[in-house]
Amino acid sequence: MIVKPSAESLTTAARAATKGKGLPPVHLWNPPFCGDLDMRIARDGTWFYLGTPIGRPELVRLFSTILRRDGDDYFLVTPVEKVGITVDDAPFVAVDFETSGTGPDQTLTFTTNVGDTVTAGQDAPIRVVRDAETGEPSPYVLVRTNLEALIDRKSFYRLVEIGSHHDHDGTSWFGLWSGGVFFPIIPSAELP
Repeated sequence: MIVKPSAESLTTAARAATKGKGLPPVHLWNPPFCGDLDMRIARDGTWFYLGTPIGRPELVRLFSTILRRDGDDYFLVTPVEKVGITVDDAPFVAVDFETSGTGPDQTLTFTTNVGDTVTAGQDAPIRVVRDAETGEPSPYVLVRTNLEALIDRKSFYRLVEIGSHHDHDGTSWFGLWSGGVFFPIIPSAELP
């Protein structure tokens, strides 16, 4: 008899899997796919279950530790089950950052809505996608394997204030330094 996945069964399995230090090794687990769960992460980082926001931050944090992306699909994965969920944009939101150093020696360390921290660099790149019609930027930073955080508007405005122009692939770009890597945002020629 196959048991239909539920938030309760995932919570129990996730708690058992996350007893150690650090994040559980979801990339190593290959349980059977148990179907989709009516769980959704909105663009603003709000998690919903059965259409209702999950109001317990500790539960959202727990679920975030067992999140995995395979291709374009998102799953909550435990050693015994794998369920599909919907993610509207990125699963996390970078809600703040700290900076140290300047120029190529600068580091940008982001904090997400679920409490993760990540320092942008070679292994955690920043990328900016511009809307084809409006040109509006959507900036992201890689938080974990295949899992990005949308950088919130207030943080992006602060990042723009500390950006600089630098030659990138033979063209001048406005962008950001972190961890010895220059992350281009927009060609310098497109700025007023």
